[in-house]
Amino acid sequence: MIPVRNGELESPSNSKRLPSLLALRCFEAAARHENFTRAAHELSLTHGAVSRAVRLLEDDLCIALFVRRSRRVFLTESGHVLARAVAEGFDLMQQAVGQLRANARHRQWVLSCEPTLLMRWLIPRWPQFKADHPHIDVLLVAGGGAFSFSNGIDFAIRRDDFPWPQDAHSSLLFNERIGPVCRPDKETEWFSKSSGNALLENSPLTHTRTRMDAWQKWASIANPIQSTSMLVDSQYEQVFEHFYFSLQAAVAGLGVAMGPWNLVRDDLDNGLLTAPLGFVEDGTGYYLLSAEPFESQGPQAKLCAWLSSLK
Repeated sequence: MIPVRNGELESPSNSKRLPSLLALRCFEAAARHENFTRAAHELSLTHGAVSRAVRLLEDDLCIALFVRRSRRVFLTESGHVLARAVAEGFDLMQQAVGQLRANARHRQWVLSCEPTLLMRWLIPRWPQFKADHPHIDVLLVAGGGAFSFSNGIDFAIRRDDFPWPQDAHSSLLFNERIGPVCRPDKETEWFSKSSGNALLENSPLTHTRTRMDAWQKWASIANPIQSTSMLVDSQYEQVFEHFYFSLQAAVAGLGVAMGPWNLVRDDLDNGLLTAPLGFVEDGTGYYLLSAEPFESQGPQAKLCAWLSSLK
């Protein structure tokens, strides 16, 4: 026969019902201190509130958890059993909550960057970002052209030469500047000193399929009056699949490449390349794109500010 207490059936399902979390918190603190007053102070409650919570817990369990003697309380054998279990339970909950909060603080952000820009501009400078912002975890991935924030990307660095997602928020990092570059020991062979370092017509040019109009665009900006027919003379041009290959060909002395400033600045500083005619802005720019506006003090804003400082 199933016993009845307070009008409720003592079914197996009721026997598995846990007491209230507040009652267990009050009991755990009282058990640890073996003092209701100190437990109340720790929990910012009154002595009476702790005492009532423990009494309700004892009534709910139908056992005595404390022996009360005058103004002191002592755990019973059953109280010791429950105290150990509750303490272990709270420890597990605290560990889980702490791990979840740590994971939230150390969220990994995904930044997609055009491959050559990633290789020649961002990665060489990335150790400084890690030193400046050790708690911001960013995964760098190579990607060019169209993208979607729904594919796990948080940020994208792109040049504004194609349509972006309509909901993208953008911040200008730098304006694109381009100019002819070659190996220093080839400069006198391919550039005329007597004509203001003009590019000679028989100079071998390197192209990249991703920017086949780069030479024509540069010529129209740098010297729109001068004929650019030599720039389309297939006898003196070499076409490479990627920008990185075109620039490496210039470093190897195979020809003159059209070099964006931020892609060749390290090679210029290291003496691997020279830019006899300097650089001109081509009317485009590189932007940091995100799905949401940057929080003023958030990791997104810090990343954007750091990238902008690399101009």
